[in-house]
Amino acid sequence: MDVNSRNQDSSTVKSFGSEWSRFDQSDLDQAEHRKIFDEYFSIFPWHELPEAAVGADIGCGSGRWAVLVADRVGLLHCVDASAEAIEVSKKTLSAKKNVEFHCASVAELPVADASLDFCYSLGVLHHVPDTASAIASCAQKLKPGAPLLLYLYYALDGRAWWFRALWRMSDLLRAGISRLPEALKVLVTDTLALVVYWPLARSARVFERLGLSVSAWPLSYYRAHSFYTMRTDSRDRFGTPLERRFTLAQMREMMVAAGLEKVSHSPNAPYWCVLGYRKA
Repeated sequence: MDVNSRNQDSSTVKSFGSEWSRFDQSDLDQAEHRKIFDEYFSIFPWHELPEAAVGADIGCGSGRWAVLVADRVGLLHCVDASAEAIEVSKKTLSAKKNVEFHCASVAELPVADASLDFCYSLGVLHHVPDTASAIASCAQKLKPGAPLLLYLYYALDGRAWWFRALWRMSDLLRAGISRLPEALKVLVTDTLALVVYWPLARSARVFERLGLSVSAWPLSYYRAHSFYTMRTDSRDRFGTPLERRFTLAQMREMMVAAGLEKVSHSPNAPYWCVLGYRKA
């Protein structure tokens, strides 16, 4: 079977396997872990799930989200295209007895159609060749009325021209850095975390304490986050070969086309977290 039929990019899968092996999130402060989790799941309808709900984490990576979801549900399927990432998530979730692990692409999800009470995929489907098809694959596994939570990189909707220009320059860097050998890639992305992420994030925190708005300040999202998170996200952002970005309107269109309705989004960072329900 070729790469396209599986809707995965082999170099990107390999890159994430290396990333989660190095940044397994075991050094992440528990309070910060919970805070980031709450940001992503702020619009997720926990109260609507049935008792002992069955769901799936698509692109589970290190298992950092699954470890906080598992205690709330009956059964959680953790799916990732990287065998290396699956081994990391197994370690993260070793104390959880209601988790099943699957090494599979999003085009080959190993659960029955219309069998899930919920599904989420955070920061994953913008790294596959066909994001719209991937969303449809997830939606197909949901029961009628079940929710799907997605986080995709935003296309800088509403940002100023200079902000977009900075991003274009950073994307040129990503194109080069992502091709480096792993050891050198880690060195470069750690350096970026130190000399770019940390100064900009901490400056934003200072400005905020002075009563200034920092919503337009680059990397202000990280102002209250640790250097470990900055290192993780620098490796994620600049070390990944395949990356796509979507406007909020494009996300809505893809979700509706996948058979989802009642589509809504979080107005807060990270952008964009979008929720939809499988049509009854």
